[in-house]
Amino acid sequence: MEEISELDQKTMAPDFYSDMESAGKTMQKIKGLKAKLERYEMLYSSWEDLTTLVALAIEENDISVLDEVKDGFKQLSENLNSMKLETLLSGKYDSSNAILTLHAGAGGTEAQDWCEMLYRMYTRWAERRGFKTETIDYLDGEEAGIKSVTFQIEGLNAYGYAKCEKGVHRLVRISPFDSSGRRHTSFASLDVMPEIDDDIEININPEDLKVDTYRASGAGGQHINKTESAIRITHIPTGVVVTCQNERSQHKNRDMAMKMLKSKLVEIAEREQKEKIEDLKGVQMEIGWGSQIRSYVFHPYSMVKDHRTNFETGNTGAVMDGDLDGFIDSYLTALSRGELEG
Repeated sequence: MEEISELDQKTMAPDFYSDMESAGKTMQKIKGLKAKLERYEMLYSSWEDLTTLVALAIEENDISVLDEVKDGFKQLSENLNSMKLETLLSGKYDSSNAILTLHAGAGGTEAQDWCEMLYRMYTRWAERRGFKTETIDYLDGEEAGIKSVTFQIEGLNAYGYAKCEKGVHRLVRISPFDSSGRRHTSFASLDVMPEIDDDIEININPEDLKVDTYRASGAGGQHINKTESAIRITHIPTGVVVTCQNERSQHKNRDMAMKMLKSKLVEIAEREQKEKIEDLKGVQMEIGWGSQIRSYVFHPYSMVKDHRTNFETGNTGAVMDGDLDGFIDSYLTALSRGELEG
């Protein structure tokens, strides 16, 4: 077998990895559709089993199975509702992977700790859904927590679900960083973009880009921290800035940053608001009072409330461990009824 020269390998690599990535996405879609079909078959089987059990109980006048039937129909109803909500994800990019960016608001360590708590919450939510997560960019806080983090969630309908979380999140608690034990309010914002496939054509003028390289910060190994592998790309016409530092290779970081930039520009184009730079950059809410979509209250009582749908729960521990389906389901339902603006 002939040896492939180093030059040939470098020439072949982009096409090879591009084909591998495309094949991977196709397999992901097939896997997602297969899983959806299996869920439907399980639902149908559960319904048949329950109706058969009810028919036998009626025939034999046996009420001992009443609790079993109630529990079974409750679980069936919940699973059916979950599948029904998936039909609401009909947006152009709803089935895509999602790219999430968290930013700590004003407040120093308090807000940075809250940002890290939200990062953990969303990674736990992704795990619950069977999604994969990958950190793209990470900026440590000065004393604790994180100033900002960008991460990708991979899985069928990841963007369709995650887009419901976009906005400012507010926390009220007794601060662990305050020796006086006073109550503090902290804010953090979440931005959500769909991952755009490479086959979607987006014309970006290289002259409109400002590319900076810098030394990566935070965890990542000696190589990452000793070389200027991190990439920051600024799209001058819109002011959109994307960064990536998770890879050892500057080339890979640049490719990921460009993918993020394309995703953001597609999201902007979807809004069809190109008259002003402010519009092109999207709705920029102040990360502070009056702009939050959800409040997380740990003191003086326990409650998490979404201000868009009024859905709320007192189980703050479960929410911080990633139990967000109630909030997402209520948002998608309200959106489908025309009660909210998408």
